[in-house]
Amino acid sequence: MIRALAGLGSSAPAVLCLGAHSDDLEIGCGGTVLRLLHDYPKARIHWVVLSAAGDRRGEATASAEALLAGFDACIEIAEFEDRFFPQHQAELKRFFDRLGRTLSPDLIVTHHRADLHQDHRTVAELTWETFRNHLVLEYEIPKYDGDLGQPNAFVELPRELCTRKIDHLLRMFPSQASKYWFTDETFWAMLRLRGVECRSGSGYAEAFHARKLLLM
Repeated sequence: MIRALAGLGSSAPAVLCLGAHSDDLEIGCGGTVLRLLHDYPKARIHWVVLSAAGDRRGEATASAEALLAGFDACIEIAEFEDRFFPQHQAELKRFFDRLGRTLSPDLIVTHHRADLHQDHRTVAELTWETFRNHLVLEYEIPKYDGDLGQPNAFVELPRELCTRKIDHLLRMFPSQASKYWFTDETFWAMLRLRGVECRSGSGYAEAFHARKLLLM
């Protein structure tokens, strides 16, 4: 495998994390965020969850605070209506315009543009509309739709960080425990499969879609 340079151009890179729902970021890139904070302890994280109401708002807030504790982090939890993002395009566009005016991150992690969940897809589209001169990596969310695709960027994760990610998910999101797919086996399977695909030294990895890269 070809390894990209680890440096993000700064000892304190700014990272924008965008998730449609309360657990999306933790599922799609929780391990990568933990790896970034380990490698760049001065990193600045702007963590945005766009749909979290009721109990899920409390879970989203508590999860982000626990994951990012001790680091330079800004956490935003919005309450756009779950499952109806396309119908709220104008309000979401204004939200993203505000992010674009105030932030210039070195890295953005967001949903995959070909994700079959309408909310996920809308977030990805608005990310690309708003941030046109940034490194954007699109993470994946397992679901029954079968839309995982063929990612082309991988972050190798030591088993310890994988364990932290999965334990965190199961502990911080009890409202999802009844869902048949929300299990440690699902999350371990994803990490192991992507680890095989990139020949990860640890055997585990998170995967992303990198649509545009400026190499030199």
